[in-house]
Amino acid sequence: MAIVVGVKFKNTGKMYYFSPKDIEFKLNDGVITETVRGLEYGTISLANREINDENIVAPLKDVVRKANLDDYKSNQENMAKRDYLMRVAKEKTQKFELDMKIVDAEYTFDKQKVIIYFTSDGRIDFRDLVKELASVFHVRIELRQIYERDNIKMKGALAICGRPCCCTTFLNDFEKVGIKMAKVQGLSLNPQKISGCCGKLMCCLKYEYEYYDEVSKLMPKLGSFAHTPDGEGTIIKHDILQQEVKMKIMLDDGSYDIRSYPLADVKQNEKPQNNNYKAQDNSTNRDNSSNNDNNSRNNNNTRNNDNNSRNNNDDSRNNNNRNNNYNRNNNNDYNKNDTKKEEN
Repeated sequence: MAIVVGVKFKNTGKMYYFSPKDIEFKLNDGVITETVRGLEYGTISLANREINDENIVAPLKDVVRKANLDDYKSNQENMAKRDYLMRVAKEKTQKFELDMKIVDAEYTFDKQKVIIYFTSDGRIDFRDLVKELASVFHVRIELRQIYERDNIKMKGALAICGRPCCCTTFLNDFEKVGIKMAKVQGLSLNPQKISGCCGKLMCCLKYEYEYYDEVSKLMPKLGSFAHTPDGEGTIIKHDILQQEVKMKIMLDDGSYDIRSYPLADVKQNEKPQNNNYKAQDNSTNRDNSSNNDNNSRNNNNTRNNDNNSRNNNDDSRNNNNRNNNYNRNNNNDYNKNDTKKEEN
């Protein structure tokens, strides 16, 4: 177990653990930390708390200090320069005619680096752009390519439900979401209805997937026969949330009724035991067998007709060959007679 504090560097960013180093922090306190980008100004999103070592990514870094008033003012000045950084970056991008979209730009806390975030469909050769920006800002330049999900997370947006997107409020990481999650939950597979503002599948499809997947495995198959307190019937619909099934029940008088039953009261059968169902199945089987017999007879007749037509074609070909041979022989005889006449 270790005592840590949770730090966020942006309102919608991921939370990182740091060691408080015997400093007592409160929620939303400012803090200065050392990261791979250098000194960073962050906000406490989780006060001093003891957590398991398995939840910590080693090595656990210490906070540098609690932010004072000067640190707060310096951070506000850096944030105020964002619009200027964005405007210059867009102008230089248009100058070099690069197919990229500038999303965000910021100074690091110590003003030693400018980080520019952009989106693009492919790889971009921005070496000339970096040189141009470095000559304007006179600091190190880092261009970082992000994707549509990160873009929405940074800018914020309203989802189809009318609330802010989950990634901008409480999600720290993007989890894998597949189309199977929508199928199991019985949702429409129309991309416009199950896609978020980023164009990807909505993150909320995963929230209830485990429950739907677990209960759907207990449900009898649609179209199968099952036994209920009222008799046997056919499964026609599932209600996974209520854990109920809707069935078509045959009553004693031969009529049908649609009824819903709890999953615990339904026992699936491989074959129906009701005599009425058996009689119906037998008659259906007889009809199917008679239809199959008729189809087989028709197929045999068709084959016989095909064979007869083939035989007729063969006979006509043989007659034609005989006539051709006869004509050739006659021509040869005429030629011989003509030759003899000329010799005489």
